[in-house]
This record gives sequence, structure tokens and C-alpha cells, in this order.
Amino acid sequence: MRCHHAKPRRQGRIVTNLERQAIVFRKAYTTPIKQAWSDFLMAEVKDAEEKRGTVWQDYELDFIVADYFAMLSKELSRQPYVKSHHSAALMAAIGRSHRSVEFKHQNISAVLDKLGMPWIPGYKPKWNYQNAIFDAIDRHLSHNSRLLELVPKEQVPPPQPDGLFVEAPIVKASEDGTPERLQRLVAKFDPVERDHVNRALGSAGESFVVEVEKRRLIEANRADLARQVRWTAMEDGDGAGYDVSSFFPNGNSLLVEVKTTNGSARTPFFLTRNEFSVATSRAEEWRIYRVHLFATTPKIFTIAPPLESALHLRPDTWRASFR
Repeated sequence: MRCHHAKPRRQGRIVTNLERQAIVFRKAYTTPIKQAWSDFLMAEVKDAEEKRGTVWQDYELDFIVADYFAMLSKELSRQPYVKSHHSAALMAAIGRSHRSVEFKHQNISAVLDKLGMPWIPGYKPKWNYQNAIFDAIDRHLSHNSRLLELVPKEQVPPPQPDGLFVEAPIVKASEDGTPERLQRLVAKFDPVERDHVNRALGSAGESFVVEVEKRRLIEANRADLARQVRWTAMEDGDGAGYDVSSFFPNGNSLLVEVKTTNGSARTPFFLTRNEFSVATSRAEEWRIYRVHLFATTPKIFTIAPPLESALHLRPDTWRASFR
């Protein structure tokens, strides 16, 4: 039989971790400093209880969004940080409970996922958010536009790159459940357009795939083919309809069009008419390598023609001229 210790209750409710810590201090210590700390903790408990169930105010949302991005910056630059310390500081500053703060962190992750941006791995996205969080993130990104042009530190593929490859997402019928305010936010900070014009990100992703292909072929005992892998887009320029010239282990040609994002697997991307044409005419050779989560934990899924069976394709722009 598995037994669990029951959580202590106080006046018919479960005692919070913060309150439990205050009670311990109050019982065990009598020095003025530790008594003051106990009083502070109990005051925090009272503030959190008074705010429980109330709508977050703009200043609270601005505070937590700014702190989230401070943690994210350290995550992406591989600097150490302690999430619990940040949570404790937020609780002290805005008087919200630990559960409320953690849940809001996950709401922020969910919005960043829709924006095609990296999010903190320890805060898995939760989608049932209040509309005000969209405005807070809008304010922060509008005043810190450099966050939208992120190019992560160089990513080095593992010696055995097979673990990088994952299944492609299943095509969904529609996104009708996305709140209108979030749709407007995504339109304002369009992840497709951002990734398309971020040449440094695209170049970093292509370089990553070149190394992945070399290591994949070496792992398949085809070092002879690995030496022939070419970064076509870098050596010959854009226009070939693919970025990397590689090989299948049997020696057949593999033409890789690399699409890179810091966002998740479902982040949309641009496909040019020329790329689509080459995919159609050289379907046996041509593949999309969708590199995603590039800033944190890079993964790749592949898409083979016919593209219409794996993607929703729609015209996005018109080229206008006077003939």
C-alpha cells in the first residue's frame, strides 16, 4: 500500500508553501530579524489570499512579462538562473500566489509559441489565458523589437544526429479557436515574415543542416558522400530552389530546402514559387527540412512532395508591375 502524508489545513483550506514557511519561522525562532521575516511572509500570504480570483492588473502583467523575458534571455545565452528565485521576487512585488505566478508564466509561453518565438522549456504552454496578457506582451515587444530578431548562439549537431529528426505535425483543418486579440497580435508580429527576412537565422539554420547531413552520412558509413555535401545557397547563391546538396545513403541525390524558426513545429513558413516548382519537377530528390526550436533544443522534421498532402498552401502575396 502506498501511503502519502496529508497536507496540513488551516481553517478548512490547504496551507500554502509560503504560509508553511512562515509558521515554521514563527515557531522556531524568536530573534527580531527572523520574526520580521516571518511577519513578512505572513503579509505575503494575506496579500495573495486577497488577490486570489481577481483579474491581473496591467502593472502586474507588465512586471511578469518583463521578468519572463529576462529569464528567457538567460536561457538562450546559456547563463545560469533559478526560476524559483524569480517567482519569489514576483510574489513579493505583486502579491500573487506561487500557483498564480507559475500559471501566468505558462500563459506567456503559449502566446510566444503562437508568435513563433522561443519559450522557457520549464514553462510548458497553457492556452486558457486572459486577453490582457496579449496587450502586455504587445507593449513589451513594441518597446524591445530586438527580441523579434533573435539569432541564437551557434548550434552544433550531435555526432549521431538521428535523434534530431521527429515526426511532422498533423495538418489541422483550421485555427478558428484562436482568440481574435491573439490573431491581431500574431498579424502584427508576423512570425512567417520575421523568419523570412531574418537572413542571419536562415543562414545559421542552413549551416546547421550542412553539418547534420555530413554527420548523418558518416554515421551511415558514407564518409565519401559526406565530403561531397555542398551548401548550395552559400556557394552558388539563392535561386536553385534548394539550399543544401546532399545524398541518401544509397548515393542518390538529396536536395534540401531548409526552413528555420525559433518557434515550434507548427510555426508557418514561406515557400517560393521556384522552390515549389523544383519540388514538383524533382520530387524524388527534393525535401523540406523544417528546423524548429532552433534557439533552445533544435529539432527537424522532413516533408516530401507532393507538398499539398502535408501542408496548407495558399497564395500570400501578388507581384505588381506595369508590364
